[in-house]
Amino acid sequence: MSSRIPNPEPRTPNPDSQTANWDHCLKHAALSDVGLRRANNQDSMAVVLAGNQDNWRRRGHLFIVADGMGAHAAGELASKLATDTIALTYPKLLEKSPPEAILTAVQSANAQIHSRGQANLDFKGMGTTCTTLLLLPQGVLLAHAGDSRAYRLRGERLEQMTFDHSLVWEMRASGQIIDDQVLDNIPKNVITRSLGPNAQVKVDLEGPFPIKLGDTFLLCSDGLSGQVTDEEIGTILGCLPPTEAVQVLVDLANLRGGPDNITVIVVRVTGPQVAHSHGSQTDTASGPANTQPVNPLLWTLLGVSALAALGAAVMEYWIWTLVCLAVSVVLGVVALVQRYGTSEPAVQFGGRPLGKGPYTACDCSANREFVDRTTEIVDQLRDTAMKEGWKTDWNRLDSLLDRAGVAEQAGDYRRAVGDRFRAISLMMAQLKHQHDG
Repeated sequence: MSSRIPNPEPRTPNPDSQTANWDHCLKHAALSDVGLRRANNQDSMAVVLAGNQDNWRRRGHLFIVADGMGAHAAGELASKLATDTIALTYPKLLEKSPPEAILTAVQSANAQIHSRGQANLDFKGMGTTCTTLLLLPQGVLLAHAGDSRAYRLRGERLEQMTFDHSLVWEMRASGQIIDDQVLDNIPKNVITRSLGPNAQVKVDLEGPFPIKLGDTFLLCSDGLSGQVTDEEIGTILGCLPPTEAVQVLVDLANLRGGPDNITVIVVRVTGPQVAHSHGSQTDTASGPANTQPVNPLLWTLLGVSALAALGAAVMEYWIWTLVCLAVSVVLGVVALVQRYGTSEPAVQFGGRPLGKGPYTACDCSANREFVDRTTEIVDQLRDTAMKEGWKTDWNRLDSLLDRAGVAEQAGDYRRAVGDRFRAISLMMAQLKHQHDG
């Protein structure tokens, strides 16, 4: 087993904006792992939750996964530039609609990566995939380039919401692939689109996709999707909470050899998005939901007219006093309309969906067949642990497996699958601890 590095936390470049509490209505978890065959982690991720209710209404929540490509540290730098630039740029573009703002932010990231690549021979040609998910009042909006993926689980139906910009997918879409034999001979790691290599990049926008309570969204690099099937991804998401699901998915990819870095973000909508303050009360500190910034020139003119009215009154020029007061009233009304008006250009989508997703779909249920498959994985891993003398918490392991057996006998396959995957993660965590120690 190769050396490992600590898992990076999701980057949140603007922590001051995250003052609201969404735990009661949104569950999310993120995990990135170097895998078993790479010396460094070239994946990056970012999570930026809305800072308050007004921020949610206008910008929503932002989630990003990027998978860097390039020699030495180039790929790592490219993916970090992508996540940091988008996370910092998108929330500031309040004059643009969400699709326009996220597109501008991704293109800005592309420009920065390309510029850094051109300026240094060591970084020349570096690039990164980028998949960005916006959770908005209007639905989920995606901005995407590369083969990192976004999925949605609704009930037992898993859908891939993004198109892989890979040679395999492009050839299939153009009708050049007609059977599996041809497909097997095409390299699956050839990317046709990414941020950085070129001065301009075409970015796919998908959505907005309507949101239902219970919907679960997943973003991942191909370190996961290349090793774990869609059916397995969907079933695991349906059986475990986000914090456990991300760990199990990473562990399963590593059990399959872990040939690449693995990054996963899971987001589950558990209620209407209503911000709470840290005191667990509804967030009202941000003021009315539809306040807008007022042009500073308007405030200046209002002040000048008010002072002019005061000066005219002091000098007993009553006609001029009335004129200046009338101007002040008009300017005040204009300022109020601008501040509290109902015009909301920042949240309009033009009335039509973007993109052509979803692109694939499969049914994912924790049935007896899937239980048998997880049992086989557990048995193989447990046999290896015993033969290799791993330091394992056997009591905890037996407790999880006993509970899974009881659930299986009762026909609760969802719980049986969940507990068996918990057992897998327990053994993997203790194996990792032994190796790191």
